[in-house]
Amino acid sequence: MLIIFFTIITLVTLCILVHYEVLLRLSELLKHSQVLPRLRIVVALVGALFAHVIEIFIFAYGYFLLGQFPQFGELVATTGEMAESFADFTYFSFSTYTSLGFGDIVPIGALRYVAGMEVLLGLVLIAWTASFIYVEMQRFWKV
Repeated sequence: MLIIFFTIITLVTLCILVHYEVLLRLSELLKHSQVLPRLRIVVALVGALFAHVIEIFIFAYGYFLLGQFPQFGELVATTGEMAESFADFTYFSFSTYTSLGFGDIVPIGALRYVAGMEVLLGLVLIAWTASFIYVEMQRFWKV
C-alpha cells in the first residue's frame, strides 16, 4: 500500500507541474502575442487541452506500470478480460480523468485509489484551466 501511496504522490505532482508550466508558458505567450484576441483564446484552449492530454498519459503510464504487478490490482473490462495494452490503460485514464467513467473498464484492488485520485485531480485541473481561460478572456475581451 505504501508503494501505491508514493505512486499517487508522484503522479499528482508530475501532473500539477505539467499543468503549471503549460499555463505559465501560455500566459507569457499570450501576453506578448500580437494576434487577435479570439485567436489568443483558441491558442490558450488548445494549449490547455494539450496539458490535459499529457496528464492523462502520465496516469495511463502509472496504471501501465502498476498493472505489471498483480498485487497492486488490475483493470478489468466488463467482459471479464484484463486490460493489458497501453491503449486500454490510456482509454481508462481518459474516462477517469474527465470523471466520465463509462464503467466498461473498472479498477480492482489498490488501483481503485489511483483512479479515485485521478478523478479528483482531473476535476481540480479542469477547474484551474477554466479559471485561466476566464482570466485570459477578461484581459483580451474588453467590451
